[in-house]
Amino acid sequence: MDAVLLLIITIAVVALGLVATVAGLLVTRRRKPEPLPNTHTGVIVRPPEEAEAGAPPVEVSAPPATIEPEAPAAPALEKPEGTASRLVRLRQRLAGSQGGLGRGLLALLSRDRLDEDTWESIEDTLLTADVGVAPTQELVERLRTRLRVEGAHEDVRAVLREELLTLVDPTMDRRLHVSGLDGMPGVVLVVGVNGSGKTTTVGKISRILVAEDRKVVLGAADTFRAAAVEQLATWGERVGVDVVRGPEGTDPASVAFEAVKEGVDTDADTVIVDTAGRLQNKAGLMDELGKVKRVIEKQAPVTEVLLVLDATTGQNGLIQARVFSEVVDVTGIVLTKLDGSAKGGIVVQVQRELGVPVKLVGLGEGADDLAPFDAGAFVDALLG
Repeated sequence: MDAVLLLIITIAVVALGLVATVAGLLVTRRRKPEPLPNTHTGVIVRPPEEAEAGAPPVEVSAPPATIEPEAPAAPALEKPEGTASRLVRLRQRLAGSQGGLGRGLLALLSRDRLDEDTWESIEDTLLTADVGVAPTQELVERLRTRLRVEGAHEDVRAVLREELLTLVDPTMDRRLHVSGLDGMPGVVLVVGVNGSGKTTTVGKISRILVAEDRKVVLGAADTFRAAAVEQLATWGERVGVDVVRGPEGTDPASVAFEAVKEGVDTDADTVIVDTAGRLQNKAGLMDELGKVKRVIEKQAPVTEVLLVLDATTGQNGLIQARVFSEVVDVTGIVLTKLDGSAKGGIVVQVQRELGVPVKLVGLGEGADDLAPFDAGAFVDALLG
C-alpha cells in the first residue's frame, strides 16, 4: 500500500513539472523582443518630410545622387556689317580725318597769284602727307601746266581732283582674289611686320567674307607669338570661323599646310593664313615666308598675297614693303590706321614703290572698320 501511494505522488509531481514547462514556453513565444540600440548615422534615414509623405525608403545599394553641371551656353555669333554700309561709314570717317590735306592744297591753289613760294608750299604740303618726292614733283608739274594753259577761270577744285585721281590710279585692279579654281578654295596669305595690325586685319577680312556668306578657314601660322594665335582664335569664335592652330613654336609652314588641307577637305571658299612678321633677320624671314608659300601650294595655289602696312609709319613702311616684296609676290596692300590727319599720301607712294594696288583700308579699331579701297571716294575724302 505504501508503495502504491509513493508511485501516485511521483507521477503527480512529474505531471505538474511538465505543465509548468509548457506554460513557460508559451509565455516566452508571446513576449516581444527588446529594442536594439540605435546605431544609425543618419546617412540613409529618410527625412521626416519623406516619412510623413509615405515616400519609399532609400535603398542602401542605390548610388548617391549627382547634379550634372549645365553645359556652358555657346557664344552668340556676331553678324558682320555688310560691305555697302561699311563703305558709306568709312568714307564719311575718311572725309573727316583726311580733309586737312585737300583743304590746304585748295587754299594754296586758290590764291590770286601762284608764285614760286606758293608752289613750294604746295610741294611741302604733299611731302608732309607722305605722297613721296617723285609723285609730288609729277603732280605739281601737271598742276602748273594746266593752270597756266587753262587760266584762272578753270575750276581749281575740279583740276586738283582730276590730277589726284590720276596719281592714285583708278585703273588698278583692286579686287580681292579670294576664290580658287576647279573647286579649290582661294588661299590668301597675309604678311607684314608685327604691330602693323596684321592679325587684326586677318580677322576683319574674315568678317567681310562671312558677311558675303562665304565659308572661311583661318590658319594661325604666326606661331612665335602666342598672343597672335589667341587673338585669331577669338576673331574666329566671334563669327563662327574655324581656326587651325598649333602649339607655340610649331613650324609655321606645317600650320599653314594643315589650314589649307582643312579648307580643301571641308569645301571652304577661302583660307586666310596669318604669318610671322619678324624683321630682325631679313634672310631668316625670307626663308620662312618662302617655305610657307611653297608648302601651301602643295595643297592649293595661293590666290592673293596681302601686305599689311601701318599708314602712319611713312618711310619705314616703305622699307618694310620692299623687304616683303622680295620674299613673296605681293599682289595687294592693306593700309591700316589711315585715320591720321595728314598721311593719306602713303597710298600713292606705296603703290608707286611696289607697283601693286591698295586693296583695303582700315580707319579704326572697330571690328568692321575695314573696307575695300575706292580711288574716287578716297580723293573726294582728301578734298573734304
